Amino acid sequence: MEEESEIVSAAKPRGKKDVAPGRLIDTFAAQCEKCHKWRVIDSQEEYEDIRSRMLEDPFSCDKKHVSCQDPADLDYDSSRTWVIDKPGLPKTPKGFKRSLVLRKDYSKMDTYYITPTGKKLRSRNEVASYVEANPEFKNAPLGDFTFTVPKVMEDTLPS
Repeated sequence: MEEESEIVSAAKPRGKKDVAPGRLIDTFAAQCEKCHKWRVIDSQEEYEDIRSRMLEDPFSCDKKHVSCQDPADLDYDSSRTWVIDKPGLPKTPKGFKRSLVLRKDYSKMDTYYITPTGKKLRSRNEVASYVEANPEFKNAPLGDFTFTVPKVMEDTLPS
């Protein structure tokens, strides 16, 4: 399985009062193409770098300086809600943050981009308007703002 995962579990809300704990991504992981064990990725930035190159440079344990013989960092089970991201999505442009929020009914996730000033952008049109109004971000490729959402794995949803 040459995919990587973003994992949703008991995360603390980050700002918005209407975002309940457990609906934000709190752990990033990638699956080794050789042994299929899940390895925790230290940061969202590192995760996005791995995800953006996954198709041409699949993830393996040695990239985390561990061996396939070492125990997995995480087990795929229903102790947390898992969502699987598409490999090959571009990295979030510098200065912005990609935020994923799981809907209350667990049906899917919503993607937002947070600007360096803290403004939440909810659509491609909002991104285009923001970049146009802020010339310092004119070099941010609009194609790097992707609203593609990870797939919620139904077999890991809470009962």
